[in-house]
Amino acid sequence: MKRLIDGKLVEWKNNKNRKPLIIYGARQIGKTHSILEFARAHYASVAYFYFDNNPDLCALFDSGYNSIDSLVTRMEAYANQTITDNTLIVFDEVQTCPAALNSLKRFQEAAPQYHIIAAGSLLGVAINRQGASFPVGKVDELYMHPFTVEEFLMAFNPKLLPLIKGCFENDAPMPAGLHKQALELFLQYLVIGGMPEAILEYKNTKNYTMVKAKQLSICNNYILDMNKYTETKTQAVRNEAVYNTLPSQLAKENRKFQYALIKSGARANDYELSLHWLEKASVIIKCSKVTEGKEPLANYEDFLSFKVYMSDVGLYCAKSNNSHLSVLGRTMGDTAKGALTENYIAQQLHANGFKFYYWESSNQAELDFVIQIENQIIPIEAKSWEATRSQSLEVFRKKYNIEKAIRVSAKNFGYENGIKSIPLYAMWCCTP
Repeated sequence: MKRLIDGKLVEWKNNKNRKPLIIYGARQIGKTHSILEFARAHYASVAYFYFDNNPDLCALFDSGYNSIDSLVTRMEAYANQTITDNTLIVFDEVQTCPAALNSLKRFQEAAPQYHIIAAGSLLGVAINRQGASFPVGKVDELYMHPFTVEEFLMAFNPKLLPLIKGCFENDAPMPAGLHKQALELFLQYLVIGGMPEAILEYKNTKNYTMVKAKQLSICNNYILDMNKYTETKTQAVRNEAVYNTLPSQLAKENRKFQYALIKSGARANDYELSLHWLEKASVIIKCSKVTEGKEPLANYEDFLSFKVYMSDVGLYCAKSNNSHLSVLGRTMGDTAKGALTENYIAQQLHANGFKFYYWESSNQAELDFVIQIENQIIPIEAKSWEATRSQSLEVFRKKYNIEKAIRVSAKNFGYENGIKSIPLYAMWCCTP
């Protein structure tokens, strides 16, 4: 299945100032598959090195070497192949070998002719822990996400994409039949989500029960990672406790994260590190509150008030035990439906590269998302189905003299009274 990162990898390869590339992303989102498919399409050969539970390979980097040439000689002997400047060198699960990660600096400085991509499911966690060993300024970086709704549409009906993009740019409605079809695919995306295994399971079987089994298996693997890669057992237990409370955090009318839901008497000091770990592992997405709708938004971030979303809406749907029948049939309760929609929009904004926030006033008016594009503050109102007039959006616009706003709902494209209406399936079009 085609991924958006494919084009970015080609751009990296063709860049004359190319550096070794690090790809971040959560477990099982397809990093290795995309890298190897790219290698097969654009290189004469690929030299693949997998570091997890591989002390013999790590020893090549740990034991010291005089030059990059001597290191490459070792790597060639280990892989039993010749490495040239038309070979893609792949360091997979490189976070388990700090010396290999740090070698990227020497490759960039002494042998830039080699093409190297490093990736790992917990690379963000490892780099945060290792600190000084990270080759700062000597690497290029890309973030890979679960399938976005755009990539999902690419897999199931790519002909819709240019039509959606054109309607977004011109605020012109989609033909009714195509709008309905795109909404149905969007509802499927809420259930299936963006994990490649879940999508392939659905393509092969059309069985939502089997899809959910795949998703819950991935959730369990995340918990196994917490136990395997967290430095202390206490921290692993806390990580798991935070992760398991995410459905209940979002099931509330007020979706602000509350430590008390983890356990009675839970304190921020005990669980802040767990939230940080999960965020660095790309398992969760944090959305902080802003106290003012003024630019720059970052100046008004309230770090003590935040929401937490799962990095994949399909995993959230499965972990929350939502029935695919109620999602596809739109019979969910308002709170559950709203939480699922918010998680989806947060995931898409994150994949599009936005730093996003939420806002609330002292009299309980609350706005789902606020973003900044250049010097413009843009409020985003999320509706789980048909849009209705929102007092919170109007309060925010009046308070901060906002000319343009976005409403995301099941309504067709349109523009009225400064509000751009975007159908739920078209959120991928909103880019910085």
